[in-house]
Amino acid sequence: MRVLLIEDDNAIAEPLAEGLRRYGFAIDRVGTGAAALAAPAPDMVLLDLGLPDMDGIDVCRTLRGRSRVPIIMITARGDETDRVVGLELGADDYLSKPFGIRELVARMRAVTRRARLTDTISPGMPATGETAPNGSTPQRLGDLLIDRRTRKVHVAGAQVALAPKEFDLLTLLAEDPGAVYSRQHILDTVWDPNYFGPSKTLDVHIAALRRKLGNPTWIETVRGVGFRLTVSADGGDHPR
Repeated sequence: MRVLLIEDDNAIAEPLAEGLRRYGFAIDRVGTGAAALAAPAPDMVLLDLGLPDMDGIDVCRTLRGRSRVPIIMITARGDETDRVVGLELGADDYLSKPFGIRELVARMRAVTRRARLTDTISPGMPATGETAPNGSTPQRLGDLLIDRRTRKVHVAGAQVALAPKEFDLLTLLAEDPGAVYSRQHILDTVWDPNYFGPSKTLDVHIAALRRKLGNPTWIETVRGVGFRLTVSADGGDHPR
């Protein structure tokens, strides 16, 4: 896979590029937004939002207008608004500095899997168990329908009103149904890598989400590890 790394800080870019090469990625590195927009089309983009010549958000907007290439934003900005705007413009994921190379590689692989699944989905016609990682097509899992673009959720045809963190929690678990997500990964992703609040916050949101989905079996607790979204082998519905 050829990756375009857009990062102007050599102290970050050089070890990051070297680490990614050890995982088998081919890295093209640029340090400005203009160079990024002039670079050959890559298979994935790692985009630092803090560029010297233009805002990374504008780079994201332009790249997304050209193609569906997966984009992971890398940011040191603490403002949630930047991350939200980037995701709304079409970025597939974001990672806050500092981060570990293994976490980045895991995110890259997850985004790649989701992008490949999206390519097999006809717009507007999601089938049971199909996913829509970039938010353009609703994801259907049994009688659960998740529309990331509009941030709406339906169960058995009825809309379910979720709080923002409840929606983010559900969509994270739905990225890979059946996979176990650790408590720490959920807190890092749905809340913030620097979140130091009570871990019981997660349990409260899980309980609320189970209640709103109408059946606690939608979300399984894996003791000592975390949680997973459960879907029957045949993609069938959960009883309500």
